[in-house]
Amino acid sequence: MKTLEQFAQKIEVVPAATSWYLADLGEARGRQDLFTRRSPEKMKALLEHALVESTVSSNRIEGVSVEERRIRTLVFGHPHLQSRAEEEIRGYRDALNLIHSKRQNLAVSEETILRLHAMISGQIWDAGHYKAKDSEIIQTYPNGRTRVRFRTVKASETPAALRRTLSLWDECLKERWVHPLVALAAFNLDFLCIHPFRDGNGRVSRLLLLLQLYHLGYEVGRYISVERLIEDNKERYYETLEESSKGWHVGRHDPWLYVNFILYILRLAYRELEDRAGQIKTARGAKTQLVLAAVEGFAGDFTTRDLHEACPSVSREMIRRVLRQLSRSAKVRCMGRGPGALWRKEGTISKRG
Repeated sequence: MKTLEQFAQKIEVVPAATSWYLADLGEARGRQDLFTRRSPEKMKALLEHALVESTVSSNRIEGVSVEERRIRTLVFGHPHLQSRAEEEIRGYRDALNLIHSKRQNLAVSEETILRLHAMISGQIWDAGHYKAKDSEIIQTYPNGRTRVRFRTVKASETPAALRRTLSLWDECLKERWVHPLVALAAFNLDFLCIHPFRDGNGRVSRLLLLLQLYHLGYEVGRYISVERLIEDNKERYYETLEESSKGWHVGRHDPWLYVNFILYILRLAYRELEDRAGQIKTARGAKTQLVLAAVEGFAGDFTTRDLHEACPSVSREMIRRVLRQLSRSAKVRCMGRGPGALWRKEGTISKRG
């Protein structure tokens, strides 16, 4: 709430970098219809890919992971769940499906926030309930040393703080204190500083980010995993969050580092959407293009496991088929035997087939 309260005082100067990001994102939003409406059948593969990546990445950021071979089954099937981690993976998938399907009718409200938390928490006792005890954000170093990065809002003050943040969000959009995307990043920062739940705050914040993007007319999160881009930039995510939260409790913090980080991630997402959508010639070839793009993106040698992690929505057989095709055309070379063998790029990978 403290960031939105700052913005309620009518910010007079917006950093130049923020203005550049907003200009780029405005142009990208204007172009998104070229991809999302004119060729919906060709976007289905991107949607499925983003669903898997978002589910895996948002949970992995918080240390929740499952066996690689179970991912596709958990996201697209209905298997018997074998662990708490699998409950949380499945719950996040269900929450994403809810947002994608009900986005315009799903309010950014206290009820929605508690519902999303209940969905992603599995069968734990406090799913869908605010934290009962005060909490701190603790950083643990490799040598075992720890430090307090941030003291969150007290448990007794949490419901009121979150309601105040929601009220400020609505008022900010109506009064246009700042650009709506800046307000979105501010809401995200305030939510994480309040830290309303014992566990699951990061995941709920990313689900809310997706929902708010939909409400503002930015649909990139449907086809490109914003969660995966945050995971790819995790160190910067935590650094900007920590810097922008200093002084938050007394309203003397500088939110712009974190605001710009969120805008940077969204710009990356739109660039990737245009790149990937532009590569897709047919719906049938979409997953092949995803694998080709992943191979092209590796800086050095890679393994089939690296490809599975980069393309979790693509089957193992499809990945092997694409590698065979690339090998026959002398664009990649296998450096060994077995599933752990290294592959090396021998030339430019054509992502258009």
